[in-house]
Amino acid sequence: MPSYDSARSRFRLAEDHLALLIHMMSGEPLPAGYGAAAAELQHSGLVSETGEISVQLVPLLETLAAPEVAISAEVIGQQGVLNHGLAVGETYVFSHEEWPGQREVEYAQVEPKLLVWSLAFLVNLRQADALDVAVPYIETSIGTMDVGLAALDGPADDDAPERIQRALTEVGDLTEPALSLFSHLLTELRAHWRLTSAWHGRDGGQLTVGVRGFGIWDCGPLGYWHRESPSEPVHEGQVGPDSPLVLRPVNSKRIWDMMTDLLPGENEVRGPQSNGTGAVRD
Repeated sequence: MPSYDSARSRFRLAEDHLALLIHMMSGEPLPAGYGAAAAELQHSGLVSETGEISVQLVPLLETLAAPEVAISAEVIGQQGVLNHGLAVGETYVFSHEEWPGQREVEYAQVEPKLLVWSLAFLVNLRQADALDVAVPYIETSIGTMDVGLAALDGPADDDAPERIQRALTEVGDLTEPALSLFSHLLTELRAHWRLTSAWHGRDGGQLTVGVRGFGIWDCGPLGYWHRESPSEPVHEGQVGPDSPLVLRPVNSKRIWDMMTDLLPGENEVRGPQSNGTGAVRD
């Protein structure tokens, strides 16, 4: 069921609720097959019996309909893929956050000056130093990683790193100390983030779409690792088993700076001035 928290400008909406509300905002005829969603919105008080949308929803719907910057945070963990993110509008910023197994997504208004803090919250960024290891980075392939992950799907026991290491040894493209280290990274891998920002920009007199992003492995006690290759954004079909995989240890301060750099500079966005949220870097 959709719901809202007026004190904190938070809403829980499923995909069909949101699609229906956007249709209503644009004045288009209501599409067929959305009767249940319409009834749920009325029952929650977000839409009146006469079809009027609650005024509290307007900032969210306007921001989602035409964001000036959209930041996606795809988090891949043990429970599958969760898609979070931020929508930066002309006046407002809203975060959106999925929950495992739940139909509804939580949308919450964010203070623009806390935009990077909110993004860090969505991926559970914690204070951590870069792991001090004997190799500056690990270089292997996506295929080798897949072999290691397949070996990880055995019993959850203390032998997991050794089991992975044996499987990786058979592949033969890693040597010590990188071999042992990569085996332990796969064992401790808690989540993989893919952070991407997109905006309508300008290149000379031409309108463009600006995109940039980065990937991070959260390896728990072994810290964070920046996935330098394949570099984001990665498009469907672009990466295969032979694609290089490069991981470099990174501390949380560096990740914070990388999050800040997701925001476009003033000279990158369309129009002469940053938006009202102040969410464009100088």
